[in-house]
Amino acid sequence: MSPKARFILVSLKISLKPLLSAASFRLSVASLMLNERAAWPSVQSKAVAEMKLTSKDLAAGKSMADAQVFNSFGCVGKNISPELTWSGAPEATKSFAIMAYDPDAPTGSGWWHWSVFNIPADASKVATGASGDKKLPAGAVEGHTDFGMSGYGGACPPAGDQPHHYQFTVYALSVDKLPLPETAPAAMVGFYVRANTLAKASVEVTYGR
Repeated sequence: MSPKARFILVSLKISLKPLLSAASFRLSVASLMLNERAAWPSVQSKAVAEMKLTSKDLAAGKSMADAQVFNSFGCVGKNISPELTWSGAPEATKSFAIMAYDPDAPTGSGWWHWSVFNIPADASKVATGASGDKKLPAGAVEGHTDFGMSGYGGACPPAGDQPHHYQFTVYALSVDKLPLPETAPAAMVGFYVRANTLAKASVEVTYGR
């Protein structure tokens, strides 16, 4: 190779070096971001999937049985609170709360059908009819529903409406007690519950008439 050609080649290497270095840096950053992004879904899925809720009385996505339907306001049901069993709560859980809600009620704010709080951290279920039979876990408190009373109030959508959705959710909380009386309205219970939630799990059913 002639001295002139060697000089040109060296000059090209020097002039291209910053560009090649920048390109290599960008590729390294892109690779790192892709690797991190690939890890995110599995972490998020794990966090969401840890707590589970099942029920012998509520079949997710199916119509609610008459046993859990209200027995007034034109509805003829048995108004029996459903069995709920949960698992996978975080180790830091100090208590649980249960909320039942109809987002489709024509009120502008939905309709609260059940609120239970101060459920001990060692509890993992409530039995069928526990609300009416006063057989909730020791220390548990039932707040007021939108029916204006404490205890479970079953589904009772307006006649002719499309089937409403009823969301039963168990919350794992970071405090052992909420500073609320049994006369606390469900919206207030919901505020305190959400402010102290570590994890939650839900079952949703429908009902129409």
